[in-house]
Amino acid sequence: MPEVKTSAQIIARHLATMGCKHAFGMPGGEVLVLLDALHEVGIEFTLCKHENAAGFMAEGSWHATHAPGILLTTIGPGLANGINSVANALQEQVPLIVLSGCIDSAEAEQFTHQVMDQSALMKPVTKAQYRVADGTAAQVIQKALAMAMADPPGPVHVDLPVGLAAQPAEDIAISARVAGGGGWPAGTALRDAAAHLAKAEKPIILAGLGALHHDAGAAITALAQAHDIPVITTYKAKGVMDEADPLCLGGHGLSPLSDTHILPLLRASDCVLLAGYDPIEMRSGWIRPWATEAAIELCHADIDHGMHGSFLRVVGNITHLISTLHSALPDPTQNWPKGEVGAARQALLSDFAGPDRWGPHAVFRTLQTAAPEGAVITVDSGAHRILLSQMWQCARPRALLQSTGFCTMGVAVPLAIGHAIAAPDTPVVAVVGDAGFDMSPGDLATLRDTGLPVTIIVLVDDSLALIEKKQKSMQLPRHGVLFSPTDIPAVARAYGGHGTEVSDAGNLEKELAEARMRNTFSVICCRIDKQDYSAAF
Repeated sequence: MPEVKTSAQIIARHLATMGCKHAFGMPGGEVLVLLDALHEVGIEFTLCKHENAAGFMAEGSWHATHAPGILLTTIGPGLANGINSVANALQEQVPLIVLSGCIDSAEAEQFTHQVMDQSALMKPVTKAQYRVADGTAAQVIQKALAMAMADPPGPVHVDLPVGLAAQPAEDIAISARVAGGGGWPAGTALRDAAAHLAKAEKPIILAGLGALHHDAGAAITALAQAHDIPVITTYKAKGVMDEADPLCLGGHGLSPLSDTHILPLLRASDCVLLAGYDPIEMRSGWIRPWATEAAIELCHADIDHGMHGSFLRVVGNITHLISTLHSALPDPTQNWPKGEVGAARQALLSDFAGPDRWGPHAVFRTLQTAAPEGAVITVDSGAHRILLSQMWQCARPRALLQSTGFCTMGVAVPLAIGHAIAAPDTPVVAVVGDAGFDMSPGDLATLRDTGLPVTIIVLVDDSLALIEKKQKSMQLPRHGVLFSPTDIPAVARAYGGHGTEVSDAGNLEKELAEARMRNTFSVICCRIDKQDYSAAF
């Protein structure tokens, strides 16, 4: 006989079975039974100060553990507060389970306080929406998990009516999870792809989100090194190949300066091998950047877009597709005989080296040198993110976390918190602009309560520097982009952390070393001149 538990307990058990150990949010009376059920199965709940930040923290936990993130909200305003982080999860392909309480159907027909169609609210920003009915908790949560983890992964919303949370239901197993993967289709596809790649004189690999999801870095690196093929990645896929390798040209997609070196290579290539590449991360300059007849597209999901074309498109497991293609290739021949790849790599290193004096380049150079081995860096949206993403060298995937598809602000600090909670032995540094920091100082209270020594570097220039830069390029008058300075070190101290300001690389290095020894968080403000961004990327 199936085991009988409450609906809340069933939901919690299946989440725990998937490896979930952390949930984030702000509870209300409608989810207290569910909150208790999560505690019973060992899922630790972190009380946040805003549901939007809680969603980003849940994403951080997923990067650390590879188990779906959990966002827990109460009805109405609680769920609505989390919309931005859920929309971000959809575009960033983050498997996020959004659990909310809702009013029972019978009561909703005669009661209006905080009552809204929560499934309709979530429909545009989730892969699927489910509402638990009497006795269906097991079916609903298993379908939700399967949908969240299926390629492309993403957020799924589950509404649990308050009157059903403590009601008994059968905990049954359903065939909700489908094995991932999928190889080359029968026929000539593999033979055609191998023949096209084998005869190419200027092949290039472009890796993206799908390569990250399918842990395809080793397969891509093996193919690239065996056949002397250069590798470009998106920002999200940075580190799928060690960026110290001379064949790796790093992450690209938002920098017009880097485009001057990367796009000519793509246009000149006679075989562009797309390995899990999703153009959602790329600016409009990447519309049709190569000849359609040159591209072989290996996709992790059947994603619709109009950004580029290919003569062959296969959907499946990226690791398997790359490995099988590799095994089908003959002995390698010399590629890019005129040295274009090495020249482009050197030009990129030179262009993004920056001046020797203090400024954002010096901040990021110092951080790269001083960051402890194995550290994870999170970065917020803004001018600093584009520059950091171009300068930063990743030796492994998921070492630099950011919002690259949705590109929302306010993610760096909560991403760092969520990662640190889920993997407390991994050093984490958040890099954020002063405007992004001002968005959610309440996150510092959550960070204080964890006691984790997360370091936050704040680039201070009293401006929305990226937007001001665009405003200037459009020859528009400057307004709406400047603001008065906040005493950020004082804010950090008020929340129980360490706050300071530095103005040279030596003091920044000293503060970074001392931050790791504290039993609280550290906020290091680096005042810079916003003009240093003018031609930086």
